Amino acid sequence: MTAQKLVAADTLSAPDLHAATIAAFADYLVGPFQMTREQFPSFIGRQGVDLARSRVALRDGAIGAFAYVCPRQEVGRWRLGVMGALPSARGTGAAPALLDDFVARARAEGLPHVELECFAENERALRLYRSRGFEVVCGLNGWKPADAPASTLPPAGDVREVERADAFAWLAEANQRIAWLPFPLTDRSLSAQPRPLTFWRCGSAQVAFSVVEGTPTHVHSLVDLDPAQRDAEVLAYAIRAAHADVFVPPVLRDDLGGDALRRAGFVPHGMSQVLMQRRL
Repeated sequence: MTAQKLVAADTLSAPDLHAATIAAFADYLVGPFQMTREQFPSFIGRQGVDLARSRVALRDGAIGAFAYVCPRQEVGRWRLGVMGALPSARGTGAAPALLDDFVARARAEGLPHVELECFAENERALRLYRSRGFEVVCGLNGWKPADAPASTLPPAGDVREVERADAFAWLAEANQRIAWLPFPLTDRSLSAQPRPLTFWRCGSAQVAFSVVEGTPTHVHSLVDLDPAQRDAEVLAYAIRAAHADVFVPPVLRDDLGGDALRRAGFVPHGMSQVLMQRRL
C-alpha cells in the first residue's frame, strides 16, 4: 500500500482544494456543502485558515484528506478550522495522521493548547478527537424564534447601531477578555463574511447580523461581557421584534448570549456543536 504523504496546503491549487473540500462534505450530517469555487476564499477567510500551516494527505498524488489550521496567535493557540476526508480515504488513517501532525506542530511552536469545534451528533469525529486527548470546554447551540411569543417582557435598554470598525474593535477586546471565545464570533471571522453585516450594541453586549432578501435574518455573533446577559436579552428581543424569521447557527455559548436568547423566546433548532481543547 502506498504511504500517505503530508504536504502544506499552499503547495496545492485552490481549485483542487475546493474540489476536495466539496467531495469530503458531500455526505455531511448537516447536508452537503453548497460552495462555488468563487466562494472558497471567503470560506477560508471565515475559518481563519492559514494554508501554509494547513496540511493535506496525499496518496499517489491525489488528495485524500485535509486539516485546515487557524492560528489564533492573539490568544496563544491553534484551532483546527476544518478537517475532512474524501470517502475513498476514510479508514486509511489519513485523518488520524493529520490530527497527530496538527497537535505535534502546535506543541513544537510552544503553544499551551489547541482547539476545535465539532458537531455533537458527529460521533465518529468525536471518537477520534477524544482518542487524541481532546476534552469538551462547552456546548455551542443554535437558535430560532419559538412559534409562541416570549413569555416575559423585554428589559429596558438602549439599542444603538455601531460602525463596522467600532464593532470589530469591541470584539477584538472581548476576544482578549473572554477565555475560549468561539472563533466564528470574532472580528477575524466576521471580517471575511460576504453577507452585509449590521452591528447593534446595548451596554455590555453586541450582536452582528445580516439581512439578505429571501433568506432568514442570520445572527453571526452575540456576545455579552456581563454574565447576567441582560443587555444581550435586550438585543435578542430587538432582533425578534424587527425580524420574524431569524436563524442563529450553533456557535453561541449559553453563558455569553445563549441564555439571553432563551429568555427572549428563542429555542434550540436541533443542531449543536461542542468546543473542544487539548492541553499540550
